[in-house]
Amino acid sequence: MEKLNFIKNGVSKLPPGFRFQPTDEELVFQYLKCKIFSSQLPASIIPEINVSKYDPWDLPGNCGEQERYFFSSKEAKYRNGNRMNRTTNSGYWKATGSDKKIASSMTNIGIVGVRKTLVFYHGKSPNGSRTDWVMHEYRLLTLETTTSNSSQNYGNEIGDWVLCRIFMKKRSDSGSMMMKNDYTVMNEARFFDFMSVHNNSAMPPNHSSTSSSCSSSSNFVEVSSYDHEQTSAYADF
Repeated sequence: MEKLNFIKNGVSKLPPGFRFQPTDEELVFQYLKCKIFSSQLPASIIPEINVSKYDPWDLPGNCGEQERYFFSSKEAKYRNGNRMNRTTNSGYWKATGSDKKIASSMTNIGIVGVRKTLVFYHGKSPNGSRTDWVMHEYRLLTLETTTSNSSQNYGNEIGDWVLCRIFMKKRSDSGSMMMKNDYTVMNEARFFDFMSVHNNSAMPPNHSSTSSSCSSSSNFVEVSSYDHEQTSAYADF
């Protein structure tokens, strides 16, 4: 079978109409396992890159794509340690939640995959600000069976590669609607206060209660004060 290569200049480029949407099992046993054991890959679609050398928005490929995939080498954070380096130029990746075990449905080969979820934080640890960037990091481990009770435990990690799926988490529709409503309210407040400044002299006495109720909000007071200063500046000019 001819090996398919869809990588050009370190960036994956699929033909029009094709989508790369592998399952966790396929990523671990069809791609990561083959990469580690130097077997032929189903397709050369996943580029090699050290993910910790880039901020997520600077990684190769189209940032607007839903997901991007990379083979990343295991770079140790400390010279004599096994902990991976997860610090980038602008922030760091922080693990969250529990790891997910990924087993092969085809055969019991004594190998298991593990998916670790990480979130990107902007700034320096431990005071970074959380972002919407998420990474699923896939690893390959040996699966050991104890003779006493036939239970299976994770063994050592295999190989010098991990497989990374990186994407930006979508905001909920309710959150987006709240932001839109807040924006609309602020614009309406600015428009109302602007009109009230210019038409204050012409406003009848029975509108004083409405003006008082609107100025009870600190946000409205700040907007009204800003517009009044701008109006005075234009008048002096």
